Amino acid sequence: MELFTTSPGIDNALVDPVNWADEQGIHAQLTWLRQNDPMRWLEPEGFDPFWNVSRYDDIKEIEGKKQIFINDPRPTLGPKGLTELMQQMTGRKHLVRSLVQMDDPDHMKYRMLTQSWFMGANLRKLQADVDALAKLYVDRLADLGGECDFVKDVAIWYPLRVIMSILGVPEQDEALMLKLTQELFGSTDPDVQRSFEPQDFLGVVQDFEAYFAELTRSRRADPTDDVASVIANAEFDGEPIPEHEANGYYMIVATAGHDTTSASTAGGLLALMENPEQMARLRADPNELMPTAIDEMIRWVSPVRHFMRTATEDYEIRGKTIRAGESAILWYPSANRDEDVFEAPFEFRVDRSDARQLAFGFGAHVCLGQHLARMEMSALFRELLNRVEHFELAGEPRYTQATFVGGLKSLPIRYRLR
Repeated sequence: MELFTTSPGIDNALVDPVNWADEQGIHAQLTWLRQNDPMRWLEPEGFDPFWNVSRYDDIKEIEGKKQIFINDPRPTLGPKGLTELMQQMTGRKHLVRSLVQMDDPDHMKYRMLTQSWFMGANLRKLQADVDALAKLYVDRLADLGGECDFVKDVAIWYPLRVIMSILGVPEQDEALMLKLTQELFGSTDPDVQRSFEPQDFLGVVQDFEAYFAELTRSRRADPTDDVASVIANAEFDGEPIPEHEANGYYMIVATAGHDTTSASTAGGLLALMENPEQMARLRADPNELMPTAIDEMIRWVSPVRHFMRTATEDYEIRGKTIRAGESAILWYPSANRDEDVFEAPFEFRVDRSDARQLAFGFGAHVCLGQHLARMEMSALFRELLNRVEHFELAGEPRYTQATFVGGLKSLPIRYRLR
C-alpha cells in the first residue's frame, strides 16, 4: 500500500477494503495519521465525510460520552446512499437492528437481557466444556497429519462451536452460520462475498432472518437452557420482543461471537510464530503469562477495525470541533498501536501490562463477549502449547479485504505434536 499524506489519496486509501489486506501498509498509514494529523476531516469518494480518529485517548474519550456520541444513524462505514437504498428495498431504517445500532434507552435494556450469560458465574460453568472443545480441536491437528490451514481447519470452527452451543444452534447448522457470517462481515472480500450488489447483501441478512425466525418459533414452543430461549421469550413493557430486534440480537451473538475470536486466535498464533522468543516464554510459564499474552494477541490483531459515532452536540477534541450531526470513525488498530500509550507498540510482548488495549471498545458499548473470548483463547493456547512442540509457516498468510471486521483468512502451517 502506498503511503498517502494528502487528500484525496489518504481519504480514499482508508475506506478501500483492499488496503486492509496489507497489514504493514495500513499500519504505516495509521501511524502517519497518529503522528501528524490525529483528528482529520476526510472526504473519501463515494462516502459522506467524517472525522478520522486515530489516537487511543481520543477514541476512549468519544466512547465514554454515550449521550454526546451515539451509534445511530451511522454505526459503521458504508457508501453514500446505501442506507437509503436499503430503506427503499426493505422499509427499515436499519437493515439489521442489534446492540450495534442501538442507543439508550433501548441499548441498555437489550444488553441486560443476556449480559449474565457472558459474565463470571455462567462462564465458570462453561469452563469444562470449553476445555473439552479446545482438546477436540487440537486432536483435529493430530488427525490432519502435520500440515493444515490453521484458519480454515481450526481457528474458525473452535469459537463457532462454543458460541453456537451457548446460543442453541445445533452442530449440523454451523457450516451455514459460518458461511453467512463470512458473507456478512466479508462482503467486500472476493473470496467470501456473494457479489458487490446490494440485493445480495440483503439476501445474506434475509437468510439469517429466515433461520432465526424458525429458531424463535421452536424456542417459544419448547424453551431450553440457551440464549436463543432468552431472546425468543423476552418481553419489554409487557410486549414480546419485536421480530426485527430479535433477529438482530441472534445475528450479533452468532456472528461477533466467533468471527472476532477466530481472527484473534489465528493472528495470535502467527505472532507467536514470528516471535519465537515470546512463544518460548509463554511455554515456560503459561500460568503466569497466559492472561497478558491473550490480551496482547487481541491488541495485536484488533479484529474489529472500526465503529462510528455521530455527535449530538458540538464537541472539541485536540482543538478541532466535531459539529452536531457530524460522524467520527474510530480506528481500533490505530488506538492499539498508539506510541503515547504502549511502549514499543510494534513489538509483540506476551508479558505486556503497560496499558489496556481497546479492541473490545470502551464504555457503554464495550464488547459483551470479551470474557468469553479470553476464556476460549486461553483454553486453546494452553492445549496447543502443551501438545504441539513446533510450528512453522507452510505458505503466505493472507488477510481479509474488509474495513469493518477482519484478520487472517489463511494461515498455512506445518507442525509437530509431542
